[in-house]
Amino acid sequence: MYIDPNRYTTRPTDGRIPQEFAIYDRLEELNIPYVRVDHDHADTIEICHQVEQILGSKICKNLFLCNKQQTDFYLLMMPGDKPFKTKFLSAQLGCTRLSFAGDGHMRDYLQTVPGSVSALELLFDTDRRVKLVIDRDLLADEHISGHPGISTSTLRLKREDLLKFVESTGHPPVYVDLPDPRKEGG
Repeated sequence: MYIDPNRYTTRPTDGRIPQEFAIYDRLEELNIPYVRVDHDHADTIEICHQVEQILGSKICKNLFLCNKQQTDFYLLMMPGDKPFKTKFLSAQLGCTRLSFAGDGHMRDYLQTVPGSVSALELLFDTDRRVKLVIDRDLLADEHISGHPGISTSTLRLKREDLLKFVESTGHPPVYVDLPDPRKEGG
């Protein structure tokens, strides 16, 4: 497993996917600074913890969800270490129980693949099919980190800058208060 121990504040110059460069373009257009760490695909929690150490901030959990009919789609951002219980989210959104959306929808709407999704990919949802949902506990941190189109880099942005980015995509967030089952006794 390779993780570059360096932190960068500029876009990469090597061969990357077009979606990643499109995200850097928007960040630059909005004058949003970031810190970048490069690594092999971050597909385990252990790798994410190592990246967090270099970044100096936690990586948030990003879940791509849909209703049973696969007509309503949601991108949930929440603290990475917080367990997710769908019934609490469904109740707060006033919708039927949610489940994980299929890879095809993620590819069609966000132009990414499982393990790489973050709020930065809302840039590609020009039809605004995906609703952004943020657990308020995530806002306790000064920074929010996520992948720029693919899980071989992780960016740390100030919370306000990430919100500025998603607002620029036409995806105003819906805020929820998800209980932490570890603190609630189950």
